[in-house]
Amino acid sequence: MSIRSYAISIWLSVVSISAFAQGTTDTTILIGQSAAQSGPAAALGKEMRTGIEAYFNRINNTGGVHGRKLKLVSLDDGYEPDRAKANTMQLIEKEKVLALLGYVGTPTSNASLPVFSQAKVPFIGAFTGAQSLREPFNRYIFNVRASYFDETEGIVDHLSRQGINNIAVFYQNDVYGQAGLTGVQRAMQRRNLNIAKTATVERNSIDVKNAVDILNKGNHQSIVMISAYKSCAAFIKEMKSAGSTTQFWNVSFVGSKALAAELGEEGRGVQISQVVPFPWSKANGIVTEYQHVVSPDDKDVFNFSSLEGYIAAKVLVEGLKRAGRNPNRESLIDAMESMGKIDFGGFAVHYSPGNHNGSQFVDLTIITKNQKFMR
Repeated sequence: MSIRSYAISIWLSVVSISAFAQGTTDTTILIGQSAAQSGPAAALGKEMRTGIEAYFNRINNTGGVHGRKLKLVSLDDGYEPDRAKANTMQLIEKEKVLALLGYVGTPTSNASLPVFSQAKVPFIGAFTGAQSLREPFNRYIFNVRASYFDETEGIVDHLSRQGINNIAVFYQNDVYGQAGLTGVQRAMQRRNLNIAKTATVERNSIDVKNAVDILNKGNHQSIVMISAYKSCAAFIKEMKSAGSTTQFWNVSFVGSKALAAELGEEGRGVQISQVVPFPWSKANGIVTEYQHVVSPDDKDVFNFSSLEGYIAAKVLVEGLKRAGRNPNRESLIDAMESMGKIDFGGFAVHYSPGNHNGSQFVDLTIITKNQKFMR
């Protein structure tokens, strides 16, 4: 081999390494996720991953994105911030993913925020409505779902229209719970009302005795809960055991199907705000597509969280398609920002260079008998 040929060979190797250093090879696009696959919030992470992988499989079965197959590298963080931060570093530095998708939770996302921001890695479709991922504006964050402010506004608006103003809040004692509490406070203050009383539970705990002692004394008309399904289920059961007849409300992060399963027949009447369409409906295209891809024969596997994962994956893939045949992180960000408004069949998102909050869609649902849901 001549010196010139050898130099060209080395140059091509360097170019190849550089081109594929951001999560792409000739055949694959790597996407990273950190989410709970174990612990008290495991159902949320598993459902989110199920939806993402279902859509990735659909795309891969039709040739991938510009000929490349999508691969999800999903790591378990147990819904613990330190583990999520370490996972994010591993996904970026070792796995060299192109983007991050479908993280689950406010504390875990917040812990990861400085890592992916410094590395300039797109962070898309996190399962959290926290303002910390919306304000201040961060070029690398693309929210798909509505915010907790949107959800709590929807809940409080619904309650106040019914003349229900004695509202208490049970919340997780961390940034997620605080985000939801702030949302309820804002919605109440907008109506010249105040929260009647508050009580907390620790993350990944079901020790709710103190919260029950506090909130069962106020004869509250409604209690808005900002926590995960294990603790919310424990709280509802103990409140009912203590004789409470209050209305129980949750925001979407609770994990609706997991909550219903934890509560059993005690779940009847518990209400939950949602940020995606009704997964069992045939009314819009995105849900019909989701049902067919996830399980055409078994509707019992449908749930809000896996639908959210499916939609988040669909939004990412739309960005990848627009990013061109050889995407990198910057071209993906540019492509996402240039989307404008896109209706995916009953669920629309809208992005621009100055706005990365895709949706404000909020719906209200209730658990009925046999762990079913109704809008």
